[in-house]
Amino acid sequence: MELPTKQPVYGGRRASYSIETRNLSCKLRTRFDEVNRVCSGWSKKTEKKFILENVNCEAKGREVTAIAGPSGAGKTTLLEILAGKMSQREVSGEVRVNDRPMDASHFRKISAYVTQFDALFPLLTVQETLMYSALLRRSGGWKEAASRVRQLLKELGLDHVADSRVGGGSNGGVSGGERRRVSIGVDLVHDPAVILIDEPTSGLDSASALHVVSLLKTMAVSQGKMVVLTIHQPGFRILEQFDRIVLLSNGNVVHNGPLNLLEERLKFACHNRIPKHVNALELALDIVESLVVQTSNKEQQNKDQDRKNMFALSPNCAEEKFVPYANSRLEEVVILGKRFCSNILRTKQLFATRVVQALVAGLVLGTIFLDVGNEQGQVALQTQTGFFAFSLTFLLSSTTEGLPIFLQERRILTSETERGAYRVSSYVMANALVFLPFLLMVGVLYATPVYWLVGLRRETDGFLYFSLVVWMVLLMSNSFVACFSALVPNFIMGTSVISGLMGSFFLFSGYFIPKESLPNYWLFMHYSSLFKYPFECFLINEYGGERGRKTCIEMEAGTGCKLYGDGFLRQQGLKESLKWSNLTVMLGFIVGYRVLCFLILWYRCYRTRN
Repeated sequence: MELPTKQPVYGGRRASYSIETRNLSCKLRTRFDEVNRVCSGWSKKTEKKFILENVNCEAKGREVTAIAGPSGAGKTTLLEILAGKMSQREVSGEVRVNDRPMDASHFRKISAYVTQFDALFPLLTVQETLMYSALLRRSGGWKEAASRVRQLLKELGLDHVADSRVGGGSNGGVSGGERRRVSIGVDLVHDPAVILIDEPTSGLDSASALHVVSLLKTMAVSQGKMVVLTIHQPGFRILEQFDRIVLLSNGNVVHNGPLNLLEERLKFACHNRIPKHVNALELALDIVESLVVQTSNKEQQNKDQDRKNMFALSPNCAEEKFVPYANSRLEEVVILGKRFCSNILRTKQLFATRVVQALVAGLVLGTIFLDVGNEQGQVALQTQTGFFAFSLTFLLSSTTEGLPIFLQERRILTSETERGAYRVSSYVMANALVFLPFLLMVGVLYATPVYWLVGLRRETDGFLYFSLVVWMVLLMSNSFVACFSALVPNFIMGTSVISGLMGSFFLFSGYFIPKESLPNYWLFMHYSSLFKYPFECFLINEYGGERGRKTCIEMEAGTGCKLYGDGFLRQQGLKESLKWSNLTVMLGFIVGYRVLCFLILWYRCYRTRN
């Protein structure tokens, strides 16, 4: 039977859910274990390392269930399994929702899983953060999303900071408790029936922690939601908010039930000598090793089912289709594009700095190579080609500063696509489209002063072509950085890889070493160089065409002109037809790196979901 994606309401109250585990065991499985198994053979018995072992517990609707235990007890692992998240672990036993086998893909649609670490855009306001999440996860449009956000801001107690930026790290922003409530709100915009939260009080002071837990308790009681959370050592007032406690120790359940039952077990274990000013859960964590592991009759009755897969589907569920996304691909691109624009305009190092950098670099280079385009001779020719090479070095290397932005977005992308908020393809398309006008502006700001100050071909079509090539170079570099930001694990590795490849492209471009002098096994680097094609375009634009056949670039005393522009191009092995075919190759690089970026991101998100 399929879990409903829209929760029915009876008599003004939501139909509640219950979730139960039966003989749930989880074995840690690493790559080293796989190698050891292959090397040792199938017959050799290896010791099993269990994170969870024969766990029997349950959580019910309109209740707050807390999973507690010392560090390493398996709290987060149990919560991930309850949330239907897959990982590289061997899991046996059953997870049942409303007494039916869990269908993980459908369960994720009607539940919310909030991780311990926030994945938010620091430069968006609280209201914008919730609004974009609502637009992506609800299908009612702007008005319906705005209504839901206003309601959520009131429920979360965030009205007074609605227009404040989320912040984080060095960006300031809202307080830690408010930021945690924003993270919870992002996962509540689609009004889930089940809320699973990992360490909601981690890093918060006692007042903020109580506020968050009280909010969850209110939602459970008034809206019929089922709340399951992990917690380490709650205070008295927080402990009173819990309806049920699942206490873990070394992967085993030592208590599963209400707080008063735990207090009775503690009195028996401590011979009625419970210290004052110590709450029951805190004491239980101190003496957890002495408590007897709690078992149930169900454990004995279901030994034959212990190896069942936890995500086994009932016959009806197996035939159901996946729940579609809330929006069409075009709508997702529009929403994500608006969010990208907001982030770019507010990121100083990506917008204001790039704009100023392009304008200043154009003016400085123009004054350094002032009027060199009108000079003749071998030295002037070398200076002009050196200017083209340096311009490409500047343009291609300046876009690497966007790497940390891409890496931050990748983490948020993984989190949002795991929730089913949007498609990876929509993200890649929106990202590419948003950078088109932005990089066009940067390219024009650089090309306008430098082209006329250097004294290049003084024709409008020559300037427009030069600006077009500059724009294509910026787009190529942006796509290249986006591709490798999807591949590398961190900023340091990304900077090393991108800088190394850019240097290699420059070396094999033909400027330093002619193609004829390269060994055959290095020719592929020449043709894959991002420097080669725009460098040739600059040369053809300056020395080609009708003007090139008439322009003398090197004079010889007594005999007149020694070398014309078209003759110089023949020396370089360049043809007039390459002027446009090279642009096609550059366009292929732009699209190709974006497609590769999509494939890498899709694989990352697919692996995370499964």
